[in-house]
Amino acid sequence: MAMVCLSDFEAYAKKYLPKTAWDYFAAGADDCTTRDENILAYKRIRFRPRMLRDVSVMDIRTKILGSEISFPVGIAPTGFHQLAWPDGEKSTARAARAMNTCYIASTYSTCTLEEISAAAPGGLRWFQLYIHRNRAASQQLVQRAEALGFQGLVLTADLPYTGKRRDDVRNGFRLPPHMKVKNLERAFEIDALVEVVEAVRGRVEVYVDGGIRKGSDVLKALALGAKCVFIGRPALWGLAYRGEEGLQDVLRILQDEFRLSMALAGCASVSEIGQHLVQFSKL
Repeated sequence: MAMVCLSDFEAYAKKYLPKTAWDYFAAGADDCTTRDENILAYKRIRFRPRMLRDVSVMDIRTKILGSEISFPVGIAPTGFHQLAWPDGEKSTARAARAMNTCYIASTYSTCTLEEISAAAPGGLRWFQLYIHRNRAASQQLVQRAEALGFQGLVLTADLPYTGKRRDDVRNGFRLPPHMKVKNLERAFEIDALVEVVEAVRGRVEVYVDGGIRKGSDVLKALALGAKCVFIGRPALWGLAYRGEEGLQDVLRILQDEFRLSMALAGCASVSEIGQHLVQFSKL
């Protein structure tokens, strides 16, 4: 079966992953409203047509916190990658390095920070941190990440309590005995992006994750002020398909779709993307 779009990878993962693993990756908390609305929100945004633009030469590169990446899509922090592929986060790190983009390793990785770092030396890596009640444990994690060359720290600030993940409760979800949390996600709806961008007034870069399924979604997010987007579930689908090669396939498809969307919108470079591309009446 030819893998043409990200939904093909989703269908493969759903078919071949064990049910408990699929349910863990696919579900959200309670009614999964945020998960579903994140996807629908992109469909409510429409582009303004721009014709007669020279897009014969395209440049889709960008920089995040001063580091250049091949296109404005990185890999969001998600846990337990070994549920999708035996090498887990090591494969994720290798795929990110091969595609020259950023990978945010989760606190709840099934590979150690040391293993992730060794798997893809020289790659652009950030570390996502849950703040623990034991502040010394959090400090040690940050120090380990810094010593290993992780260039950024991503703090999770919206999780005072974990949500009720109904499928996980029904399945009695537990990591298999051979897997451990070696190092000790909540969605961001694009509807809020414009308000956040306005509030920070250019003082910081704004990133968004949740609901990205097509290259046109990436363009919409950048048009509304995001500097870069990050994918979570699609990265796991790619891992489930063929490990790091499958994840590279996912990123290549997004890259090609993003380049095409830019061209159809009349943008030859990322710097030309702006709010003029989208119709706010559809938000």
